[in-house]
Amino acid sequence: MKSKLVTIGIAGGTGSGKTVLARAIASRLDPQDVAIIQHDSYYRDRSDLSPSERKKINYDHPDALETNLLIQHIKDLIAGNAVTIPNYDFSTHCRSDKWIQVNPGRAIILEGLLILANAELRELLDLKIFIDVSSDIRFIRRLQRDTIERNRTSGSLIKQYLSTVRPMHVKYVEPSKQYADIFISDAQNNMTIEAIVSLIKERAREVEYRN
Repeated sequence: MKSKLVTIGIAGGTGSGKTVLARAIASRLDPQDVAIIQHDSYYRDRSDLSPSERKKINYDHPDALETNLLIQHIKDLIAGNAVTIPNYDFSTHCRSDKWIQVNPGRAIILEGLLILANAELRELLDLKIFIDVSSDIRFIRRLQRDTIERNRTSGSLIKQYLSTVRPMHVKYVEPSKQYADIFISDAQNNMTIEAIVSLIKERAREVEYRN
């Protein structure tokens, strides 16, 4: 018997509001039935490299993420099995020893820059959402977030944005929006959020019916 779990993917450029939307959707569903998984949790552990070597890595390229592990975890959850996901530290670019257990419920919300850029991952998603926000707004949001939450300097962020973030967005993130089922421009619009939640509940009923 197939799982009754519904999988929702939220993609978009850096600073588009993916986490905000994921949390807003989850808050309108039964907290015992929904879990949020971030693609960012699956950045590869770089503890084998020196701090200076870690800084040279292009963290905006798909190869920086262990997406195969994420795919396996999503498959396990769909099959009704609990998984333990990595706990990534952005300040050190290393994984913590304390991984996080996620139990299968009725819905999994997966969010990340590149989740629609991977064909195998797309196939696991029942609903694919892309947040389309202008680049200047996204850059300002990233600058504010990373200086406060990730202890980064504005100079290093600007350099990274120009050297890797923007080029990788153009190459991988922007083209992936063609695979989305829904496009939105404001992750905090209540009417949009309610419409998405209604659609998720409808998909959940369809999945339950199929089983």
